[in-house]
Amino acid sequence: MNKSERFHYLVSEGTSPDKVLFRPILMHFATNYIGKNYAQFASDYRVLAEANLRCLEDFDMDMVGLISDPFRETSAFGAEIKFVPDGVPRCKEPIVKTIDDVKNLKNPDVFKAERTLDRIKGGELLSKETGGDVPVIGWIEGPLAEACDLAGVEFMMMQLMMEPDFANRLMDKCMITAKEFALAQIEAGCEIIGMGDAICSQVDGPTYDLYIKERHIELIRFIHDAGARVKVHICGDTNHLLPYYRELDIDILDLDWQVDLSHAREVLGEKVILAGNVNPVFVQEKSREEVYETCRSLVEKHKNERVILSAGCEITVLTLPENLKAMSQATSPSHQA
Repeated sequence: MNKSERFHYLVSEGTSPDKVLFRPILMHFATNYIGKNYAQFASDYRVLAEANLRCLEDFDMDMVGLISDPFRETSAFGAEIKFVPDGVPRCKEPIVKTIDDVKNLKNPDVFKAERTLDRIKGGELLSKETGGDVPVIGWIEGPLAEACDLAGVEFMMMQLMMEPDFANRLMDKCMITAKEFALAQIEAGCEIIGMGDAICSQVDGPTYDLYIKERHIELIRFIHDAGARVKVHICGDTNHLLPYYRELDIDILDLDWQVDLSHAREVLGEKVILAGNVNPVFVQEKSREEVYETCRSLVEKHKNERVILSAGCEITVLTLPENLKAMSQATSPSHQA
């Protein structure tokens, strides 16, 4: 059974046939692991693909992906992005400051904008190199996250409270590009689309319900209709959002360490695949044996459910490779510490 078949078995049958799936979020760690810098990883799809494929092999991961940074769409909209050798790319200045900026904002052609095209090419390359045997996860920004990227986090969060017309218009434009970018990656070979909207953890439930939930439902339905699964990533403490997630029809939900998997299962039911939820700081700082035992305990507790072992968010660049390998080994019933 190849990795794609194992994933589809998990989706359809509700449990893994032989081992719990393993897919941590790897960006800076993967870059460093192959001896490249982050600017190369974020700007050159060939480096991103190389890092994913090496980690797939060396850590026996069950999926590869295109996540790199939040500014792919932002750049396509016209923002100037600065690449940093040892850090995530940065947006030099928000390009949406007034309601007129929102009205005049043009949705880009994702096949012509350099950074969105680079990710599309990454999907094509990973799909080709894995030959359909490994699920490839594309990536888009969720509507609130992308609006914050375009307008600045503090300003956009204030607009949610003070200028709903501004907030709604901007997120609606973000939705258009999110759909086009998701579809392009699906056509490139991605069978899962990750949607990152981490800023949602910073809004209360009623605000999420009023501004964002229906947009998430719309995006997820669009991706499903295009033939792909959806992985939602909202890291941080999202306990207050769990009841709203029930309406989203999520395939895979990332859960950070603040959210108990059993509690999330009780709220969300059996259908959703829960990915998580080891604290990435724990993975970085603890011994290989401690990482293994913690992950093994999590696997034993949830192995008969729809679950993927991961950290709550990105594996840190300072994590020792043997600690990541310990996570992977903990998913196999035949492995001994």
